[in-house]
Amino acid sequence: MTSPRVVVLHGYQADPDAHWFGWLAADLAPHGVEVSVPALPDPHAPDPDAWVAAARTAIGTPDERTVVVGHSLGCVTALHALSATPGAWRLGGLVLASGFDAPPPAVPEVAAFTTTAPDHARLVASTAARHVVGSDDDVIVDPALTRALAQRLDATYDVVPGGGHLLAREGFTSLPVVRDRVRAALGLPVR
Repeated sequence: MTSPRVVVLHGYQADPDAHWFGWLAADLAPHGVEVSVPALPDPHAPDPDAWVAAARTAIGTPDERTVVVGHSLGCVTALHALSATPGAWRLGGLVLASGFDAPPPAVPEVAAFTTTAPDHARLVASTAARHVVGSDDDVIVDPALTRALAQRLDATYDVVPGGGHLLAREGFTSLPVVRDRVRAALGLPVR
């Protein structure tokens, strides 16, 4: 049996050491979970093709012991990467925080990521656990976009009241709701 693994895809203008990513990796490590947070190329001027290619490489062949976590632009990147993964596969879990798959008006720089839609039906059929986390006061990605993403993925939706965009500068250097959803998808104890 393969070891459980988690791939975390960061967002626009972020990097692997940002926000709550390191905290999540440290939380899962004692359970033998391999966590990777790849540095996606040129995060201040992201190119959809380059980001999706890097995400596909990081994710590899999904399996039921794999959970993909995305934050902000990393969410739609994950969806496109998984949609483009050939063959039949089964992903253990998908946990998306402050995500979108339609153009966010406050960030026109990333609209190119939403020019084509991910294959929602394939993602739903191929992913065991689907969870979306958002806040009620996100000024970067409108909460309505995050709720709509959850609906398209037939995913559970968790609201972090007053959470903004779930960034470190907003106080989010840990994100227990994401940890708990990842742990549940991997069959680990939830705190």
